[in-house]
Amino acid sequence: MPALAASSLLDDLNETYGTDAAGVAAVEIEDAADQPTWFVRRDALVEVCRELRDNPETRFDLMLDACGVDYPDREPRFEAVYHLYSIPRGERLRLKVRLAEDDLALPTLIPVWKASNWFEREMYEMFGFEVQDHPNLSRLLTHEAFQGHPLRKDYDPAKRWILTEDKIYKPKLIGMDEAVIEDDMFEQMTVNIGPSHPAMHGTFRVMAVLDGETIVASDVETGYLHRCFEKMCETHTWQQVIPYTDRLNYCSSFINNVGYCRVVEKMLGLELPPKVVWARTVLSEFSRIMDHCVCNGATLVDVGALTNFWYLFQIREEIYGLLESCFGARLTVSGTRIGGLLADLPPDFMERANKLLEMMPPFLADVDSLITKNRIWMDRSIGIGAISGEEAVNWGWTGPCLRASGVGYDVRKAHPYDLYDTVDFEVPTLNGGDVYDRFRIRMLEIEQSQRIIRQLLDRGMPEGPHIVDNPHVALPPKDAAYNEMEAMIYHFKLIMDGIQVPEGERYGMVEGANGELGFYCISDGSGKPYRIKVRPPCFPIFSTFPRLINGGSISDLIATLGGLNIIAGELER
Repeated sequence: MPALAASSLLDDLNETYGTDAAGVAAVEIEDAADQPTWFVRRDALVEVCRELRDNPETRFDLMLDACGVDYPDREPRFEAVYHLYSIPRGERLRLKVRLAEDDLALPTLIPVWKASNWFEREMYEMFGFEVQDHPNLSRLLTHEAFQGHPLRKDYDPAKRWILTEDKIYKPKLIGMDEAVIEDDMFEQMTVNIGPSHPAMHGTFRVMAVLDGETIVASDVETGYLHRCFEKMCETHTWQQVIPYTDRLNYCSSFINNVGYCRVVEKMLGLELPPKVVWARTVLSEFSRIMDHCVCNGATLVDVGALTNFWYLFQIREEIYGLLESCFGARLTVSGTRIGGLLADLPPDFMERANKLLEMMPPFLADVDSLITKNRIWMDRSIGIGAISGEEAVNWGWTGPCLRASGVGYDVRKAHPYDLYDTVDFEVPTLNGGDVYDRFRIRMLEIEQSQRIIRQLLDRGMPEGPHIVDNPHVALPPKDAAYNEMEAMIYHFKLIMDGIQVPEGERYGMVEGANGELGFYCISDGSGKPYRIKVRPPCFPIFSTFPRLINGGSISDLIATLGGLNIIAGELER
């Protein structure tokens, strides 16, 4: 944010809202932060956010994430943290609101950004923040019989709560108040889909109220796969978190590994070897192709186009083979390490990668010829689950789903990382914002990923190590650990105490297969994270689901869900 604009806006806001009884200004700047960060007084939060959204000098139109942080040794104890982004200006801003333990009231930001709905519910259940005027302030990731707030520092990680029959989730049917039945021949019927259903693409439940075949009201329940990723991170070393990131979007797990490691590496001030950066870029794009193939293939199965599933999953299978040759695993690869890769690339990596690029186009061409102008598919997808770009932004969408609604935000272009600023590629956009265009945008992005990979392969694999030469970060070679006292000591310290990440906080992001995948990491200087909050791209997308399906049919619901690519591990964490 330009300093002049920030300064003038700060002055205006503080003049408007003055100071409270304790002399605290409405907005204060936090110094020495990794990105512009403001402390905002609670009573001014809503209007400050509205000004940040509407002011042409700021235009923070996208709420990326919101979370809580617990500092039990501080007063006030808690912070509510909001990450904002301006798509027109490419700027980021972090807002923090201090909350005392005996006064956890917080105003809702739903009138400003609809994306805040589920983020506020998550803050309520994980930290106990009482979000005022929220339309459905109830548990989201834990069940109704759960007691306490698990991300507080004084909550026992081993504590379990039994879900009894009387505590089963009571749906909040969105659209019920507006539903008007015009035909008395049909009576309303409630249909439950999931959490175990082959068309659900994950362990979540949809409750739909039908008037004939039309959905007039609906609600979704998540949390069946909730692992409390963020609580587990606090009890393990920084390096041990990597396998947990695999289980976020497990259809493209390598991108999760890269996104997390990049943030920690920035906190450590590491410069990676060229081979590591090259390999991460190539394998991330292969993983993106694989993820898009899974999404489109599964969506087409859901609407009855089974043949395409085999074509697209053959591509996925071949990419699995490449990943397995690199890291010994296929689905959850844990392929990175802080400072590099798990292992050096195999000698035949270039040959395998080139062969993959040659085998993919015929399969993609077959799917394109079978589907893109297929009348049945077009009838099932055009105009279904449609949303405008402006509304998608307000709901917090990123990634292919947002680009299918005409908004061309892509982290790789807007904030290049690794080698993305050295290759030539485009960010495709379409304007339908429906199931059809979400399918098409992923097919177009597969072509761009192939284009990126081809340029990097033609450039050649850089020589050099696969991990940094830093004994405080990377484990020594096995021979050295067995035969050299100093190497054995470094090995022991890294295993027992973990990497010592300097005290501080940082938000970092990559372009995941579903959109901006962000990690907000806080270190207290020890070998374990103090707090890690992941920004899951499909979390705000799925919060929009009732809005997308109301007024459609059950068959539209299934097609819409497939096209959104909701991955339960990423959604529920």
